[in-house]
Amino acid sequence: MAAPTQARPMARPLRWLWLSVLVVMLDLGSKALASSMLYYAQPVELLPVFNLTLLHNTGAAFSFLATHDGWQRWLFALIAIGATIGLTVWLTRLKANETLTAVSLALIIGGALGNLYDRLVHGYVVDFLSFHWQDHYFPAFNLADTAITLGAIGLILQSLREARHERRRKSSEH
Repeated sequence: MAAPTQARPMARPLRWLWLSVLVVMLDLGSKALASSMLYYAQPVELLPVFNLTLLHNTGAAFSFLATHDGWQRWLFALIAIGATIGLTVWLTRLKANETLTAVSLALIIGGALGNLYDRLVHGYVVDFLSFHWQDHYFPAFNLADTAITLGAIGLILQSLREARHERRRKSSEH
């Protein structure tokens, strides 16, 4: 049985951090625009299922812990810093064929940094994208949240792709 070949390391993996910078710029720019053009908690309907609604989230996803007295701001800031460091280290260890993972990590890093900025500067995260169906509203979110979600989906897809590749490799050995 032949030993599996090791893929070579990715050349300049930190170049993907430019995507993170782009995410941060688009996120902060869109939040500044929403904050300057929208009135707090007053929806502006763009589509029958989509509004722009300026909201301030002191919690995490789906306003988790938002009703607490402020300690969660620092907890979520520390989590974002730790995640950014960990994901950046992961990025530096990628192999040449792991482009989807690199893009996914860069999106998550950019989203984490965009929301971290809000937490540190404002004490809350600016949300303004609001989908709904009749009177049922999905929690408002922003471009940083979108980047984090797309990055997570990319990591899941890459994991599924690797699992399928591993199953094929094992079945060809037998």
